[in-house]
Amino acid sequence: MITALIVVLCVLAAFAVVGAATSIRVLREYERGVVFRLGRVMDKRGPGLVLLTPPIDRMVRVSLRTVTLTVPPQEVITKDNVPARVTAVAYYKVVDPNLAVIEVEDYHSATLQIAQTTLRSVLGGADLDTLLAEREKLNDTLARIIDTQTEPWGIKVTMVEIKDVEIPEQMQHAIARQAEAERERRAKIINAEGEAQAAAKLAEAADVIAVNPVTIQLRYLQTLREIGVNQNSTVVFPMPMELTSSLISALKPAIGQAEVEAQAPTPELPAAPAPATNGKGQSALPVSSEPAD
Repeated sequence: MITALIVVLCVLAAFAVVGAATSIRVLREYERGVVFRLGRVMDKRGPGLVLLTPPIDRMVRVSLRTVTLTVPPQEVITKDNVPARVTAVAYYKVVDPNLAVIEVEDYHSATLQIAQTTLRSVLGGADLDTLLAEREKLNDTLARIIDTQTEPWGIKVTMVEIKDVEIPEQMQHAIARQAEAERERRAKIINAEGEAQAAAKLAEAADVIAVNPVTIQLRYLQTLREIGVNQNSTVVFPMPMELTSSLISALKPAIGQAEVEAQAPTPELPAAPAPATNGKGQSALPVSSEPAD
């Protein structure tokens, strides 16, 4: 009898230990528990110690930490018919554990599918330049659309980032040529602006020289100094017109006289008389008949 009583007590103790083990739960700070009692949802529990009634209560743990969701590469055709391969990442967290458990079977998988379809839809409506240059705007658009669709599930999408955009190699070469042409255009514009500024400064310098002619002499000396540094074999010395004007004035009379003499006609010499002839065409000059010695 005593032995049977001891056996019963041991069995009851074992059931009590098992019941205590199954009825006591400890939730961490970032966890919440969704308790179902006879199939009906109760208020969320946690963090800390949670007591359950084993026969009638069932608890589902839900993490409230931010989850990094990697979106697989998606094949996208942009608005300007350029194929691209886009990879993105999304960050979300559960803000309402009850809705995350009740409204959707697997909120992680559902959020992933929504992110994929939204990524293809949004990027398919943008051209390639927008996809490459305005990623922040596209990221905000993606996050807003995905968050709107996951809000009924108690999911908050905090951020979506486009990680990588792969385009065909031919398109990469075309973009490189376009960038090179753009850089050349900017270089020409900067060069033209520099020439315009230099012309304006030269005009100001000309005004200063016109007021004070001595400044041109200082410029001559500075130019000679620069030429001497280069060790050139030929030196061109600029001579101001003020130094040669007096010399030209003094030489004007001599130059005018030389021009007049050069333009005067040359006098003609008298022609020699023609020898006389007889009627037979022979010379009429007398011929000596004396014999030669």
